[in-house]
Amino acid sequence: MTIDSDPRTDHAAEALVAPGSTNPWLAGLYAPVTDELDVADLRVTGNLPAGLRGTFLRNGPNPAFAPLGRYHIFDGDGMLHGLELDGQGGAKYRNRWIRSAGFQAEADAGEALFGGLSDFRLPPAEVMEKVGGMKNTANTHVVSHAGRILALMEAAKPMEMSRELETLGEFDFAGALQGGMTAHPKIDPATGEMTFFGYSPFPPHLRVHTASVDGTLTWTTPVELPNPVMMHDFVVTATKVVIFDLPALFDLESMLKGGEGIRWMPENGARVGVLDRGAPGDTIRWIEVDPFWVFHFLNAHDVRGDDDAVIVTGCRASRLNTSFGEEALSEPVEPSLHRWRIDARAGTFTTEQLDDRPADFPRMDDRRAGLDARYGYLGRTRQWSEDEAEFDGVVKHDLHAGTSISVGYGPDSVSGEPVFTPDPSNPTEDAGWILNWVTERSTNESAMVVLDAETLTEVARVHAPRRVPFGFHGSFLPDAP
Repeated sequence: MTIDSDPRTDHAAEALVAPGSTNPWLAGLYAPVTDELDVADLRVTGNLPAGLRGTFLRNGPNPAFAPLGRYHIFDGDGMLHGLELDGQGGAKYRNRWIRSAGFQAEADAGEALFGGLSDFRLPPAEVMEKVGGMKNTANTHVVSHAGRILALMEAAKPMEMSRELETLGEFDFAGALQGGMTAHPKIDPATGEMTFFGYSPFPPHLRVHTASVDGTLTWTTPVELPNPVMMHDFVVTATKVVIFDLPALFDLESMLKGGEGIRWMPENGARVGVLDRGAPGDTIRWIEVDPFWVFHFLNAHDVRGDDDAVIVTGCRASRLNTSFGEEALSEPVEPSLHRWRIDARAGTFTTEQLDDRPADFPRMDDRRAGLDARYGYLGRTRQWSEDEAEFDGVVKHDLHAGTSISVGYGPDSVSGEPVFTPDPSNPTEDAGWILNWVTERSTNESAMVVLDAETLTEVARVHAPRRVPFGFHGSFLPDAP
């Protein structure tokens, strides 16, 4: 085992986030880890498939220092957890903080300098001059495009990482990217293009972009919104971009005063916009809808024979299902899988609930992204409290047949996002495996569990050398053939 040097200064040990914190997002399964490891020859239960040859990366918040004020789970410094699989049954674990300029400023100071979403505070003037007023945590997702590994948060530019998880620096598409980048870009399986958006508290509030297969920004267009809103995800089909302008208002004035920066305001209304890929943003066609909320979409596709209609699937909630102020939500708000048919020409928007079980973190075979994919895999929830969900398994939906199967990891297990990884020897949709980090509450031990995607039967477990804190999203990066 190798333990790298701590990124913080030696005198900062007293500033570590205490394991016994009363903040639920700093304790238990969410409690941050305080070191960076390289551990080879991990114990494996079962047999790892030979087709799993590459690195499974998972991103998540892992604050290096005690927060200045109220802490929200979206605030934590990004940490990548990587599991290298050699295709011969061997596995190695590595974790690294993502060292943005803001992270490094705090490491040099030995304490937190930036406030968060629930208690925003500007850093000292000299830090503000060098870094800006918000830290790039890059804590939400990690994707690979054009030979680059990009760690993402939705309010900043991507952080480029090496295969060894070392931070290479902020990536701005050779200076062409204005503003931030969503944590949920979409990669076209036919062209290799990556389409994404960035939202802002300042007009025009939204920009949509496409990067070519070599990473060059080829399309950028502003989309005017009446209000600045938090927009976590969107969908792309083979021909369209679909924007959900939902009333999670970004209140910069309140945030700068230390108040609630994001508020649910259904009185502002909601709408859905359909934009042709590559077209100017002012050609987007909007449809007014009743307010609702979606953090994560599963997929979208064009309707065959109708060049203006699209089908979208995602996890719909009745309202924003997390709070950003001092008070938690008064009651749980549970998302579940829904399907929408959107006809831009007719101006119609219809909703169909596909499942009444609460679930989120939907994933699919990305080789079918933007197409009429048959299967989707969702994180199954054991319980949903006011501001957090506890995932314990996977629900697999057959979207064509209208059926589903579900499996839990165990009565004491808590899991995360189910990431589909295709079998490189079989191009058939559903041929592959579901990867997920799973932690046992009783032992505080974590393992990466491999399920057969077709049957959801367990194939193998790779036992981590430590608890892996609950995180957000990840990707499997296959080795070159």
